[in-house]
Amino acid sequence: MTWTLSAFADEAGGTTQEQIDALQAAGINYIDLRGIDGCNITELPLDQAAAISVKLADAGIGVQMFGSPIGKIDIADAVEIDLDKLQHLGALKDVFNCNAVRVFSYFNEAAQPVAQWRQESMSRLSRLRDLAVDLGLVLYHENERHIFGDRLPGVKVIADELRGGSGDGPFRIIFDFDNFNQTGDDVWRNWLELRDQTDGFHVKDSDPNNQHVPAGRGVGKIREILSDALGRGWQGPLTLEPHLAHSAAVLATGPHGVANQSLSELGNVECFQVAAEAATALLHEINAPVA
Repeated sequence: MTWTLSAFADEAGGTTQEQIDALQAAGINYIDLRGIDGCNITELPLDQAAAISVKLADAGIGVQMFGSPIGKIDIADAVEIDLDKLQHLGALKDVFNCNAVRVFSYFNEAAQPVAQWRQESMSRLSRLRDLAVDLGLVLYHENERHIFGDRLPGVKVIADELRGGSGDGPFRIIFDFDNFNQTGDDVWRNWLELRDQTDGFHVKDSDPNNQHVPAGRGVGKIREILSDALGRGWQGPLTLEPHLAHSAAVLATGPHGVANQSLSELGNVECFQVAAEAATALLHEINAPVA
């Protein structure tokens, strides 16, 4: 049983070297690539990607997942936008030795009926899943706010219809503690409903006022949920996503919640380290089998 801890190191800095430095200082050996050297991962040129891959490998850092924005557009936007992005990630798969892709499940800016939103979102996700199979990729859906799969009912639809029962198929589920809290859902109840269908975690926490806090210091039930997952023999990827400061990387995601006011005098690097120390301490405390 193994858990792998990665991080969105673009929250510490934009360049490859800044991200390597932050990960090494935190003792984290994996990265989820999202923004790096001025490019979103879905737009990163192949020659630039090859150079970054060498730097990461020389630093002993592996790529756990591509933190793509796929699915973070409106249901009225052309689906080809996302199919093209996924196609590019297929070309990057062998460059970074990574086949895992984070995805979302579409906004509904015109407030179309829920049934229409569901139908269009599921149709698009199905097309992405089918293309992922062709490309040798695996999709991981994150419960981001305001997309179809933001709260428990939508996530259950996606998990039931696309994930399948075994969890080893081309479509899987990420459990983001903070995002569920920000929607007003009961995070623990959501875990009880989704724990048999959860394939990865985003380690991010917030307090009752939606202010981001280090992992385990908010109301996201991170310690309780990860302890339960450990007791159930869960294994898979975890990704640290601090959000303690609204860095350029965070602002590019269209963040929800409030940056941590008590850390406002710290820079992005320092905030990243605070988050990493809290997360790694929590995982050590529960004796998680982190690689």
